[in-house]
Amino acid sequence: MPTLTAAPHPAPAPAAPPAAPAPPAGHRNTDRTGAPARPGLGRLGPNWYAVVMGTAIVATGATAVPVGPPGRTGFAAAVWLVAVAALAAVAAARAVQLVRHPGAVRAQLLDEPATAVFQGCPPMALLAVGHATLVAGAPVLGTRAAVTADLVLWCAGALYAVAVAAGVPYLMITRHRIPAREANPTWLLPAVAPLVAASAGSALVPHLPEPWRPVLLYTGCGLFGAGLFGVALVLPVVFAGLVHGRLAPVLTPSLFLVLGPLGQSTTAAGGLADAARTAAPALAGPGRALSVLYGVAVLGFALLWLVPAVAANVRALRSGMPFAMTWWAFTFPVGTLVTGAAALARHTGFGGFAGLSAALYALLLAAWAVAAVRTAAALPATLRAGAAPRPAAAGAPEPVRNP
Repeated sequence: MPTLTAAPHPAPAPAAPPAAPAPPAGHRNTDRTGAPARPGLGRLGPNWYAVVMGTAIVATGATAVPVGPPGRTGFAAAVWLVAVAALAAVAAARAVQLVRHPGAVRAQLLDEPATAVFQGCPPMALLAVGHATLVAGAPVLGTRAAVTADLVLWCAGALYAVAVAAGVPYLMITRHRIPAREANPTWLLPAVAPLVAASAGSALVPHLPEPWRPVLLYTGCGLFGAGLFGVALVLPVVFAGLVHGRLAPVLTPSLFLVLGPLGQSTTAAGGLADAARTAAPALAGPGRALSVLYGVAVLGFALLWLVPAVAANVRALRSGMPFAMTWWAFTFPVGTLVTGAAALARHTGFGGFAGLSAALYALLLAAWAVAAVRTAAALPATLRAGAAPRPAAAGAPEPVRNP
């Protein structure tokens, strides 16, 4: 059974150092804290937050789809609880990793460019669970508690998103060295995080006291611009890398990540237009018209991109593409298309968008089920690998670079 690795596409490893002398019998590898080095936990990467994102968007999508079977409220609440549990588990594991294996955490950010871009996942996980708490968890918690929880998670996630959206490009400019031909869609993750913050923040606006509504509205607009132009800067480089380089088979699912900024910006534009009705009424009409024009155009391109993305993944599956955490790329980006199409249906009244949202949600459910089942099946082997003692003969310190 395959095990789950922390980063699906590692950066090229540096030249091997001279062989170290054999350690004495009974030697155990340790991190610089002195704790035993465990491959499973030591290699846990920020991409594990994709599980949280992909689960939370299933709950959010269930509440957003304009049409569907009865019982969606209960289903959304149940999936929201799973997302909360997943967030707690991954956050706890990362906290333990930070204490026991700080060298691995530092290297993932500073020395592993292929892993560093996944730092965009943690803030998006916070934001996704917060928004799901508001729209799907309110029947369980009550509206007031749901708003409070969402506000806390949004503040943490938005600040985190800005730090990542600025910090990762800074590292790419000053420290990381990656040939442009190796660019792939995972590079978009840091830039998408502010778009998720803008979308999630717009839903909070009507629940805030009157003086704070314009503050959050215009903050959301600023985050929308930061994410949109960040994506516009990176996307041409990513496409050039896809055309001139060779995408590793395990990274083929990352083609779906291109859908993320498209669907999320459509969702954010519609949400900000709705928020303007209570925060800046004079902008509500123009904002709604602009969101429809923008959303229809962007959603059109998203559906176009969906065709080669699906075709490439079918081809890779037929060629034996192995399961990896990249399969979670099938979930959250498709979920943003669900919420984006739902926003267009809400603003236009056109039934075609409602039907499209429902069809995309069916695709999301199928993708989430496959990714969740395969992850659950591989998790025990991963935990056993992490707990197993390393051979005494392997005396060199445990590498922090993911396999």
